[in-house]
Amino acid sequence: MTPAEPQKVLIADDDPINRDVLCELLQPEYTVLLAKNGAQAVERATRHVPDLILLDVMMPDMSGFDVLRRLRATPQTEHVSIIFISGLDRPEDEAAGLKMGASDYIAKPFNATVVLARVALHLQLVRQRRLLEHLAHVDGLTELANRRRFDDVYDLEWQRARRSGQPLSLALLDIDSFKQFNDLYGHPAGDRALRAVARVAGTHMRRPADLAARYGGEEMVLLMPETDGEQAQQIAQALREAVAQLMIAHAGSAAASCITVSIGGASLDPGRMESSAALFEAADVQLYRAKQGGRNRVMWRSDEG
Repeated sequence: MTPAEPQKVLIADDDPINRDVLCELLQPEYTVLLAKNGAQAVERATRHVPDLILLDVMMPDMSGFDVLRRLRATPQTEHVSIIFISGLDRPEDEAAGLKMGASDYIAKPFNATVVLARVALHLQLVRQRRLLEHLAHVDGLTELANRRRFDDVYDLEWQRARRSGQPLSLALLDIDSFKQFNDLYGHPAGDRALRAVARVAGTHMRRPADLAARYGGEEMVLLMPETDGEQAQQIAQALREAVAQLMIAHAGSAAASCITVSIGGASLDPGRMESSAALFEAADVQLYRAKQGGRNRVMWRSDEG
């Protein structure tokens, strides 16, 4: 979900009148999905992963309680917010639903104003939770992914590459003579330069699975799933040239008169038996070679390396 997209609400109720009333009530502001029984509710929730589910308790094939159990046991729907809407209005019924993990409980016959207010409240909580989750994975200065996010994604992509036999490329990027830059121009200027390089790195990770992250200090890491060594080197070279074209003056650099970067990389090719730590270390070795070789260059592990 992007900020421009309306949030998704799934209405699951076996009564067509209730479905129609709730749909008409919510459709002006939200994307509404409909399910007429429990099995359909599980299927559509799993396929579409709505932001909120309005779930009837009393349905003939599968009760709302059973639907909730199924959704909580499924990874992609285990955190979806659910509001029970039910004709069971005893306090013990409401308590049972809340203990099972429902976010709220509305008794039938429902009041339209109350439904709208409860839906708006819980969807706001969903937005806030996702914002906090996003911020937990973002570096505050560069707005790239942070090291924690990289570590999580790298582990998943390395395992996926090993299973699928697809290549996986990894590159480490370091801003040349960055300490000297900070000493000459001050840390505020250093922060601006770091953000500028981060923007370039981010724009060169164009595919959905690609990831640019700040690894620490002036070092960034680039993760390129399903990208072989030749393709990854081309991307890294284009990135290096784009940074130089920023023309951020750097009188203290031994590599050039402007900010430049050194990049070292390695690719996990099909059939190469190598741990994720070994692949990372191989990229780090190539970064060291780029630094030792004069900076402002890309070094990549060869297939024989």
